[in-house]
Amino acid sequence: MQEKNKPTTPENAKSKDLKPETSEALNAFNTTNTGVKINNDQDSLKAGERGPSLLEDFIMREKLTHFDHERIPERVVHARGTGAHGVFQVYESLAHLTKAEFLHDPTAMTPVFVRFSTVVGSRGSSDLARDARGFAAKFYTNQGNFDLVGNNIPVFFIQDAMKFPDLVHAVKPEPNNEIPQATGAHDTFWDFISLMPESTHMIMWLMSDRAIPRSYRMMEGFGVHTFRFVNDKGVSHFVKFHWKPLLGVHAVAWDEAQKISGQDPDFHRRD
Repeated sequence: MQEKNKPTTPENAKSKDLKPETSEALNAFNTTNTGVKINNDQDSLKAGERGPSLLEDFIMREKLTHFDHERIPERVVHARGTGAHGVFQVYESLAHLTKAEFLHDPTAMTPVFVRFSTVVGSRGSSDLARDARGFAAKFYTNQGNFDLVGNNIPVFFIQDAMKFPDLVHAVKPEPNNEIPQATGAHDTFWDFISLMPESTHMIMWLMSDRAIPRSYRMMEGFGVHTFRFVNDKGVSHFVKFHWKPLLGVHAVAWDEAQKISGQDPDFHRRD
């Protein structure tokens, strides 16, 4: 079988500009889905120097399988999203609440990725549809990844998760004509709201300016769930998370939202 290429090491690095002892590139490897390091994904294993490719090359099979399946399924909800990379620093130590180290040291910088999204619309819908917005934050901490989700509205339509499929089926476009897109302003959804008194509070928020934010940077965020944090002493506290935008909370008027949606449906994504 043909030998896979050897990785670059400090011994065989030839570039004068490369500093093997400090370069992160020398320690970075491609990996398979299961974390196996890959030295070479450009040449398949062969039976001899000019022989046929071998099916036991699991790296080639995985690469080709990925290529054959390069279609990302659309999410049932929150299909229209926009992400941003950044770093997280806690303002003051929360060691009295949790043993999670990334919430202890105000000087520590934790890489974070946040995805903002609308709820109802498809991947190609307008950013400025009247809708709730979702937050999905992933903190890449030294102790593992910490995932945190929330909405830009502090209450939710339902109080029992059993009703969630019913809520989503009701708020999606009418099944006979697939309209209206990215909005709950149709009979099926109003039927649901009229039968669920617990939804009244949320629908009042949804009809407010909070449902058409000026920017993803100008939204509040609210963790819908309550979490239990445990500190090093084993003492637990119940906590909820709120995001407060440094730029303040701002919205656009309804007629502005309609005009912007027509001129630039990617308004929030571009911002």
